[in-house]
Parts: sequence; C-alpha cells; structure tokens
Amino acid sequence: MAELATVARPYAEALFRVAKSGNLSDWSNLVSEMAQVSAHPDVKLLVENPNLTNSQVIDTFLCLLKSGVSDEAKNFIETLVINGRVSLLPEIAAQFHDLMIADSGSADAQIISAFEMPDAQVGELLKTLEKKFGRKLNPSSVSVDSSLIGGVRVVVGDEVLDLSVRAKLQQMHVALVS
Repeated sequence: MAELATVARPYAEALFRVAKSGNLSDWSNLVSEMAQVSAHPDVKLLVENPNLTNSQVIDTFLCLLKSGVSDEAKNFIETLVINGRVSLLPEIAAQFHDLMIADSGSADAQIISAFEMPDAQVGELLKTLEKKFGRKLNPSSVSVDSSLIGGVRVVVGDEVLDLSVRAKLQQMHVALVS
C-alpha cells in the first residue's frame, strides 16, 4: 500500500538518523520488537481505545517491550501515539531495515528460479549479480516458479532482472506482433 509507505517514510528516516548515532544493531532489534508488539490484535484494540489517555497507551506499550527502552525510543513511541500512527510500526520497521541495508552498501535480492538451485549455484549467481548491480547482495529469498520455464528472475529493491525463458518468449511475441 503506497499510502502507508509514504506516511511511514519520514518516521523511519528520522528513527534511522537517531539510530546511526547509537548502536544500530540494538535499534534494529528494538524497532522489530515494536513492530511485532504493535501488530498484536490486543495492542491494536488498546491503541484504538478512546477511553484511554495517550499517557496510558504510551506506558502500556512501553511495558510490553522486552528490550531496554531509551529516552529517544520513548519519545518516538509518544510521537506515534499522539499522532495516531502506532499502526504504521510494521511498515516503519520494514523501511528502517531497508535503510540499514542501503547504508551498509548492500541490498536484499529475491531470486526466483524455474528449478531448484543448490547453495553453490546460488552463491555463483550472487557473485555475478553483485557485479551487475554494483553492490553486495543478500539473498532474502530463493524460490521456485516453474512458469518461468527456464532461467531466473531477480528482484533487488525496485529493480527487476528477468532472465527467464518466459520473459524472452514474451519479448519475441511483442517483437513479432508489432
């Protein structure tokens, strides 16, 4: 949903700037935990309860977190509660993760193959793809889609590299029809 991503982006970017000045790994864990807590149905009901004050919602939410919560994290939760944006935490966490990956100079790669690929073959493919994309790639998922007929389809961020037989057949079809 584009609207959620658009609204969550400034929160994720602000949180990432704060996290970079501290321990990025700890912040990553905390943001993931906040996203999990906010996605729980009981927490959703708590946040939407009109009989509770913002202070009660903030205190309860912070109590549900297992990780130690810094003053910056408390301020972040407070801002989300006051602005009615707690439901954005899963999207904020996803964007925060993307910012961490981009900052490290690497990216997640989703690999879809027509056939099962052994780990060694995935490793070789990643080496080739890293040269093509110009950055380190982490295989976020490797899946099989037999409709590709042969070859692979790779998604890195918003870039798609389709080297499948199906894509080549579609290109030939378009060339012949036009």
